[in-house]
Amino acid sequence: MSTYQHDLPPNISSTAQVSEDAKEELLQQCEETWRQMEECQSQLTLLGTETLPESDVQMYLLMMQVKALTAEYNQWQKRSPEIISNNQDIQLAAGKEELEKVDRELEMILSSVKAKNKKLKEDLKKEQCWLDGQQQLVDALTSRHEELKNQTTCFSEKRVFQELASKIGKVKAYEEELLTALGAFLEEHFPLPEQHGNSSKKKKGLSKESSVQLITLHEILEILINKLMSTPHEPYVTIDQQYWPPYIEILLRNGIVLRHPEDASRIRLEAFHQ
Repeated sequence: MSTYQHDLPPNISSTAQVSEDAKEELLQQCEETWRQMEECQSQLTLLGTETLPESDVQMYLLMMQVKALTAEYNQWQKRSPEIISNNQDIQLAAGKEELEKVDRELEMILSSVKAKNKKLKEDLKKEQCWLDGQQQLVDALTSRHEELKNQTTCFSEKRVFQELASKIGKVKAYEEELLTALGAFLEEHFPLPEQHGNSSKKKKGLSKESSVQLITLHEILEILINKLMSTPHEPYVTIDQQYWPPYIEILLRNGIVLRHPEDASRIRLEAFHQ
């Protein structure tokens, strides 16, 4: 039984018996209504068929339809509701039938609403599970964010400066180590010409030491490096008598230095860092 049926009268079977007098009265009303319909049909037949104008048949039919609908509307406006029959047995049977029809429709609506409610509950449960998962993810990310925030706060500027200073010191120490190693290598394998002794000078036709003080290969490289770093837009250095020609030739042949395209007396260090 439905949840609303306790407010309704008891169910009445559709097979309830109707009195013979009520049946007879209902049949007479049906016959009277049928007779009226036959009279209307006869009157319509006597009117005959109206010839439609050939100019605009569709427009004419639409106008006639509008007139018919207007007349029907006016007729329904003037007409008052009619009772099927004054017989109480007929009214009771019709009322029972109408109540049963309404009851069936309400049962179908109730079943549909229950099915929709069940589906909504399932969807709500799924959405709640998804929401719980998202909330757990948000909580985890919030906790991680707080941890990182605390770590960032503790990572002071003083500590950053100390680490940078330490790294710079290590780089400078490594630079000094490389320069020292380079100087020792060049001093051993590329000494100045006066360091070979008087015998070697005689072989080369040098009768006396030159008054010009030559600079070592190490010094030449330092001059070229400093010039390239300080003025990269003008890295050329002018060579003079202090630069021993064999040193310059070695550097040129090995691609360490380049001559100026317009002035052979100027050289520059190859930009290996670019």
